[in-house]
Amino acid sequence: MADPTENRSLTPKERLAIGRVAMPQQDPAARVTNFSEVNLGLEESAAVMEARRCLMCKNRPCVAGCPVGVRIPEFLEQVAQGNFATAAEILYGDNALPAIAGRVCPQERQCEEVCVRGKKGQSVAIGWLERFIADWSAAHGFTAAAAKPAATGYRVAVVGSGPGGLTAAGELAKRGHDVTIFEALHDSGGVLRYGIPEFRLPKRIVDAEVAGLVSLGVKIEFNVVVGKTITVPDMLKDFDACFIANGAGLPVFLNVPGENLKGVYSANEYLTRVNLMGAWKGSQSSTPIARGATAVVFGGGNTAMDSVRTARRLGSQRAVLAYRRGRAEMPARAEEVAHAEEEGIEFMFLVAPVEILGDAQGWVRAVKLQRMELGEPDASGRRRPVVVPGSDFELPAELVIVAVGTKANPLLTRTCPQLALNPWGNIIADENHMTSIPGVFAGGDIVRGGATVILAMGDGKEAAGRIDQYLRQNKTPRR
Repeated sequence: MADPTENRSLTPKERLAIGRVAMPQQDPAARVTNFSEVNLGLEESAAVMEARRCLMCKNRPCVAGCPVGVRIPEFLEQVAQGNFATAAEILYGDNALPAIAGRVCPQERQCEEVCVRGKKGQSVAIGWLERFIADWSAAHGFTAAAAKPAATGYRVAVVGSGPGGLTAAGELAKRGHDVTIFEALHDSGGVLRYGIPEFRLPKRIVDAEVAGLVSLGVKIEFNVVVGKTITVPDMLKDFDACFIANGAGLPVFLNVPGENLKGVYSANEYLTRVNLMGAWKGSQSSTPIARGATAVVFGGGNTAMDSVRTARRLGSQRAVLAYRRGRAEMPARAEEVAHAEEEGIEFMFLVAPVEILGDAQGWVRAVKLQRMELGEPDASGRRRPVVVPGSDFELPAELVIVAVGTKANPLLTRTCPQLALNPWGNIIADENHMTSIPGVFAGGDIVRGGATVILAMGDGKEAAGRIDQYLRQNKTPRR
C-alpha cells in the first residue's frame, strides 16, 4: 500500500487500512505529581495520517452528530492534505472555541459515535484533530477571525462567560452586533475555568480562546452578579436583547448526616478553590484546601472524575470514587475513566453513602456506606440502584467530595419573576431559545440542567442566529 501520508487522494480501501493513531500522554507515575496536561497532542505527521482515515461519507453523519455543526469532512480533508491554515478557517468558522472543544467535548458520544469508520473498527479521532488544528493555529500565530462586519447598531447583553455565553457572544459579534458579556467572577470562562482541572484544560487555552473573541469586539464586564449587581429588566433598558447562559452552579448534596463536617466539600467548591483560586499551587497560593491520605468522591460523572483525580494530585494516597450504580452506567467519558485507572484511582461500584462520620474535633474520619444492586430502569433509562439490606460498612477517609449534580442558582431568576421556570428552577425556553420575556433568550445548563460544554456551545450558536433574526425583524438599531 502507498504511504498514507503522501499528498494524494486515497481509495476507500487504502483509507480503511490505516489504523487509528495513539495520543501521546504524560506517564501516569509522573502526572499524578503535577497539574500539567495529560494529553500532549498529535504531531503533524500523525494528524495527517489520522485525517486520511476519513472516508468522506456523502451523508456526513458526523456533522449531524456535532452540536455546533462543524463541517467535519471538509476540515479533515484539508488536514489530510497538510493544508492546516485552510482547515483552521473552516474550523473557526463553525466553532468559536475549538481548542476547548477538542479537549473536553465527549466526541465519543457525538460525532465519533456516528462515524462510519466506527462500525467496523475505530472511528476517526475527530476531537484530537480539532485540538491539533486549534493548537497549530496558536503556535503559528494564525488567526481565522473574519474581518469585522459593519456595525448593525444593535446591542446584546450576555449573562455568563461560560461555553454557552462565549459562543453566543462570538457568533453575535461576527454578525456585527455590539456584545457585552456580564460575568459574576473576576475572570472569564465560567465552568471552563473554575470547574475543569488544569490537567484537562489548561487556563492558557481558555485565555487564548477568550482573547480571540475580544479581538472580534466582544466586551466582558467582570464582578457583575446579575440578580444582585444588576437585573435582567435593568439590562433591557440599555440592550436590545439578552442571552442568559449563567449555568447551573448550585450544588446538590447527599442529605445524609455528617455533611457539615470539616473536610466535606461540594465538587463546585473543591474544584473552584483548586482551579480558579489556585489552591493546587500549595504554599504559592493563599487559598486553603483540605487534604487527606484517603479521599472519597461520590458520583459517577466527569465532575466526580475531575475531583477524584485532583485529590490524587493533591496528595491523597488512596483516592476512591464511590458510585451507586455499576461501571456501565457511569456517565463519565471513557477516556477520563481510563486515565483515572492509570493514575491509581480506586473505583467502588454499587455503593451509596449512609453517613459521614467525624472525630472529636469535627473533622471527617470515615464514611459509612451500604451496598446496592441494580433493579428496574428509572426515568433516565439506567437501572435503579436498590439497597442490599444489612450491607453497611465503614471506609476510613479524611476528605469527602460530593459530586452528584448541580441545579439552577435562583439568584438571577428570583429578581426576574416574569421568567417562566420549570419545576427544577430552570428557565423555560422555546425552540428558538426565547424565554417568556420577549427579547430574552437562554441556553446551556440554566435551561437543560447539568449537561456538557459542547451542548451549551450548541445552544449559544443556535441562539445567536435566533437573536440576530429577532433583532432585524423587531428592533430599530440604536445608531
